Parts: sequence; C-alpha cells; structure tokens
Amino acid sequence: MDLEDLAVAVDNGSIDTVLLALTDMQGRLQGKRLHGRYFMDEVVGSGSEGCNYLLAVDVDMNTVEGYALSSWHSGYGDFVMKPDFRTLRRVPWQPGTAMVLADLETTDGQAVYASPRQILRRQLDRLAERGLTAYAGTELEFLLVKDTYEQAWAKNYRDLVPANQYNVDYSLLGTARVEPLLRRIRNEMAGAGLVPESAKGECNLGQHEIAFRYTDALACADHHVIYKNGAKEIAAQEGMALTFMAKPNEREGNSCHIHFSLRDADGQSAMLGDGPAHLSVTGRQVLAGLLATMREFSLLFAPNINSYKRYQPGSFAPTALRWGVDNRTCALRIAGHGQGMRVENRVPGGDVNPYLAIAALVAGALHGIEHELSLEDELKGNAYEDSSAPRVPTTLREALELWERSPVASSAFGDEVVAHYANMAKVELTAFEAAVTDWELRRGFERL
Repeated sequence: MDLEDLAVAVDNGSIDTVLLALTDMQGRLQGKRLHGRYFMDEVVGSGSEGCNYLLAVDVDMNTVEGYALSSWHSGYGDFVMKPDFRTLRRVPWQPGTAMVLADLETTDGQAVYASPRQILRRQLDRLAERGLTAYAGTELEFLLVKDTYEQAWAKNYRDLVPANQYNVDYSLLGTARVEPLLRRIRNEMAGAGLVPESAKGECNLGQHEIAFRYTDALACADHHVIYKNGAKEIAAQEGMALTFMAKPNEREGNSCHIHFSLRDADGQSAMLGDGPAHLSVTGRQVLAGLLATMREFSLLFAPNINSYKRYQPGSFAPTALRWGVDNRTCALRIAGHGQGMRVENRVPGGDVNPYLAIAALVAGALHGIEHELSLEDELKGNAYEDSSAPRVPTTLREALELWERSPVASSAFGDEVVAHYANMAKVELTAFEAAVTDWELRRGFERL
C-alpha cells in the first residue's frame, strides 16, 4: 500500500495501528506500535526516536560492553527511525494493522553505520556504480512443534512434540497434517505483499520450508524479516511454535539457502555467458570472489555459536568451499538456466541476518570483479570427500578471528562495521563460555 492508501484506511478506521520496525543485529524486528492517527500526523514527516542500544545488546536484550556506537559512557542516546514508505504494507495476521520498515539515522541526520539495512544499502550502491543490480531469494527452513512458545519455555525446550513424527521431505501427506498453518502463512504473507511460491516438508521431524519469489536484494531481505517475524506470530496464534534456529536438535538443521544473481543495466543476467557452466567472465569472477571471501565473511553467514553445528558431512549443510553445477554437496551450487541461472549459497542457516548475508555476497562478488579473479574448476562428485578444499569454519571463534584479520572485510565494510560485529561475536562467546550446559551436567554430575 502507499501513503495515500494508509491515510484513507486510518480515516475510515480500517487501520488503527502502524508498526514502525527496524532490523537489529540478530535479524529481528524491533520497534514501536503507533496509533494510526499519531503516525500520520507526527511520524510520517519526521520519523520516531528509539534508543540506540537496539544495535548494542545481546539476544537477551542485555546491555553489554565494547560497542563504540552505544554505551553507558555515551549515555545511550537516541537514533531516528525514518520510515521507508516503499515497504509500507498491511499486516493481515494482526487486525487493523499496517507495517513500515525504517532506516536508521543519528539525530543529526547521518546514516547509522552498524544498521544491517544500511550495510546492505552501501554494498548495493557500490554495485550500482558498476551498472549492476543484485537479485536474491532466501529459502528459510523451520522446525514446527505442537507446544506453544510458553510451554516450550517452561519445558526448557526439551521433550517438545514435533508437528510430524517422521521425515516428511516432499510428502504431501505429511504436509497436509499442518496445512491449516502452512496455508495461513502462505496466504497472509501474500496479503502483506510477499510472493509465496510453495511449501514443502523437510527431513527433520516437524521441519518445513515455505519459499518466496526472488526479488531485488534489498526487498528480498525486507521480505525475509517480515516473513520470519510473521510466521512466528501466526504459529503462536495457532497454539504452536516454530523455530528458525540453525541446529535445534541433533538431526538436520534449519538452512537458509540464498540464491543470488547480478543483472546489467539492461536487466539481463550479467553472469550468463558461453564459458564453463554457461558462466560469463563476470559470472566466473563473481563465483571466484565468493569462494575467496567465504571464510573471512563467515561471521555474516553464520553469526551464532549454534550456527556452526550444522556443518556435518553428509548433512546437506556444506563443509567444503567448492562450487558445482546442481551439486548440493558444495557450498556454492549453480542452479537454474538461461536468464534464471544463479548461484545458491548453501552456507547460511535459518538464524542468519539476511541484510548482512546478502551484503557479504555483494561484497564478495565485487571483490572477484574488481580483482578479476580466476575461477577454479567445477567440482564434480562428493565435495564432502574433497580433503584439499578450504573448509567452512567450524566454530564462531574461528569465524571471528578470520573476520577481524580480513583486509577484504575492512575495505568493503569499513573498520567501524568490522569492530561492531566482531564485538557481537565476542559477547556471545563470553556468555556461552560462562554457561553450564545440559551436556556437561549429564556427563559430569555423577560420573566425574
């Protein structure tokens, strides 16, 4: 909807609440519920303030040390949430509600460097300088349980009842068991302006995926965070809970494969050509750049401690940084044909921040183009068995060290961004290393 549509809806009372939302470091929607009339009269023109600690807290919303952007020392001031009215839409799963995403500015009008949406914008601007546009699609998997979120919390997330008791990968019978929920998500996301394509079962118990049509990179990330938040809200309304956690149990994890392509100024594929695997010179440089930067940018693809538990041989989560044509054992898979050809990055999990991950893809692609990198030969066969391949980092600590030492990250994103997201990883590592886990208690309480 546009601003005129919203004004009419507020006037006639069909919309009384407007959500002003930003995406935080963890990829979550944060913001305010504003009365419709107040939004039209006051916020449309000037935005609304919010505490800048929203980009300087951990998952539990604890204020933590180490951020230059926001701290007790600086007084935890405000930034301004400026509505991007191109993202304005109805929220069908909440009565009388619309939503608009915000860009973040300092109180003196400067873009907030650590804002995920701004980080992606800057990379897309770099791409535009070369006459190129990025398109993307994200495939989010989730695990669905019949417990409510409150029940899951009370049970310490143990002994939850999966929505399916067996592997329902591609099973129409298995997905029919939860079709009322899947149907609501598909249709209500369509009502919010997304373009749903399909729903299918996956391997883990109660695991499903709903896919949406690709679009330009910024809109793709916007749709991703709206869908992720909305799917949880819809599940809660249905008395169930779902998680996008990368590895919620010892079975298959939740992936977020990101499909990525570049178009030229004429709107044609810049990656399609007559080279190997039908790649153009640009396409080969893009893939070479992605491979060259994958380890250093892993923090943006796998931002949490739990993220790294997906990477197991034979799990459909990659371990080898190789590329192949329609080869799901590789980190980078060439998929599609003709103008629809794209590269699928299979490294991210369902916990990924889409703005940061797509920004990393753009930065990696530009690295390959700017340095005219040569592409290694396609891997044919089982990449899990390729002992000579560079590996996906196995821990958050390894990814952090690669990120902090990376001259490419510093050049592409700037030292402020590198330091900000390095601190985010350090905060998580400190919290985890101070925790006593169930695994330790089971192994050590009596027997050690």
